[in-house]
Amino acid sequence: MTASRRRFTIGAAGAAGMVKKYVVSPHGGRGGHRDIGSALRAAAARGRPARVEIAPGHYEEHLAVRGETELVALGEPGSVVVSGPRGTVLDVLGQVVVRGLVLVGRDAAAGVVDCQGGALVLDHVEVRAHDGVCVQVRPRAAATLTDCRFRFGRVVFDGSAGHVERCGFSDCADNALAVVQNARVTVRAARVDGARIHGVRVSDAWAHLAGCEVTGTEKAALMADTRAEMIVEDCRVDAVHMAALAYVEQSRGSVRGTRVADAENGVLVASGADPSVHGCVFADCRDTGVHVQEAGRGTFEDCEILGAGNVGILSTSGGAPRVSGCRVTGGNVGIAVTDKARGRFTGTAVSDLTGVALRVWDESKAVFEQMRVERCPFGLETRGNGGTAAELTDAVIQDFDMAAVAAVGQSRTVVRKVRAERGLVGFSVGEEAQLHVHDCEVTAMTTGGALAHGSSRLVAVNLGVTDAQSFGLCATDSAYVDVAHSRFDGCGATGMRFDGSGGGRLVECSVTGTGVTAVQHNDRVDLTTLRTTLPVVRIAEPAPAPVSVVNNYYGPVFHQAVHHAQLAWNNSTVVQRQTNHSDEDGVGG
Repeated sequence: MTASRRRFTIGAAGAAGMVKKYVVSPHGGRGGHRDIGSALRAAAARGRPARVEIAPGHYEEHLAVRGETELVALGEPGSVVVSGPRGTVLDVLGQVVVRGLVLVGRDAAAGVVDCQGGALVLDHVEVRAHDGVCVQVRPRAAATLTDCRFRFGRVVFDGSAGHVERCGFSDCADNALAVVQNARVTVRAARVDGARIHGVRVSDAWAHLAGCEVTGTEKAALMADTRAEMIVEDCRVDAVHMAALAYVEQSRGSVRGTRVADAENGVLVASGADPSVHGCVFADCRDTGVHVQEAGRGTFEDCEILGAGNVGILSTSGGAPRVSGCRVTGGNVGIAVTDKARGRFTGTAVSDLTGVALRVWDESKAVFEQMRVERCPFGLETRGNGGTAAELTDAVIQDFDMAAVAAVGQSRTVVRKVRAERGLVGFSVGEEAQLHVHDCEVTAMTTGGALAHGSSRLVAVNLGVTDAQSFGLCATDSAYVDVAHSRFDGCGATGMRFDGSGGGRLVECSVTGTGVTAVQHNDRVDLTTLRTTLPVVRIAEPAPAPVSVVNNYYGPVFHQAVHHAQLAWNNSTVVQRQTNHSDEDGVGG
């Protein structure tokens, strides 16, 4: 039987009317007990299922409950307070039900409530643990907690089974709820407020959280570590100091329909963890919405990242996420793959950023498919050594301030079936980078369609540039371009321009429109298959600047022999002394 189906009640004997009832009142009374302990001892002596009804009051006792027993407050929940000066208040072994009590303990390392075995039910119970643990459920035991309140201390399921429903955890000095060492626990409609470490920690265990709210934790609100499995559905996490959800150390699980606001990271995945995240919203995260690092993986589908302070989706330090159908809106950078990371991104929309939509840096590799980028300064930016590579396929990039695609360093970038509309430059490659463009369209650029500079290499096949206000293609410095089966139409100044020592070849290309020239070139490009009715103009190379030779002698220059000279240079102060000494012939002066 799974933890989600367990419910623990007084057994069949109780249902048959065989339960013995005991009444406890601070004032005693006929047939009654003045303390709870005496009623429990009497019940244990009879060896029958017992129901202990407790009148309102404050009882200072340590309770050891054995067998099949029910403790019930006769008044409203909270009217019966049981406390101990130190250590455990309720020690349970058997099938035990507690309803409506307040249990208060101090320095209870083993738990104010210590369930050593059997099945425990806490219903409408409040537990306060000052400098200790609220509830400890030990290996092979089970507990059901409903409509309870836990303050200051944590609840621990250690190798046990449990169900937690409509419970509140507040001001916990540690984790609010810990599920560890092969425990299996379901948590529904719980609320955690102000835990000093994690709201819920699942370590080498299994937990299913549904409809929960977590706020104000100092570390990850929901944490899965040490090969744990954590399932999160329809939860809310807000105002946490670190990550809202964290999967680390080969943990797994799924997150669905969950909303995060005001966290450092929406979801953090690291050290081999591989969760599946679907239909979630990560809003106003101070650093990242989705953060994958250190060999973390993860599948992220149909998620929305709003207003991330740094990066919407970040894969770094060896991360390798799979992202599809997501939306990144507002914030600084949309998707970044950096520091030897990887990633595959499909069907994702990025819009309204202050920085780059897609970034691949520093020996990282990324594949982008079916992307849509709107109103961002840059579309795709790649930078790094020769191990940095990016592929962009079947994408639309619109209304950008700078370049739709920009590759620098020694990075290698391939774009296929990309449409760039309304920006400064469509495709740009510089330094020693390589950019391969296939079956792409560039429309309405305020400067140009494609630009190669530095010592970069641009290869373009079936490139179409329309309505660029300056040039369709420009190669400058020592860049090399290889352009085939491409067309340049309606470019304001020139279809193609080759400056400096840049060169290359054009194969079956055409330039049309009413521009001033078809090609301005420097004799370093092959134009034999160019089709155009516009002028082709050779750019006259400027004459080399005159060379001036300057001899700079640092120190004095002698043109004949000099004897008995005292020399000083590059000094601010010189002290000269005269000394009498013998001449070279040995005669005194």
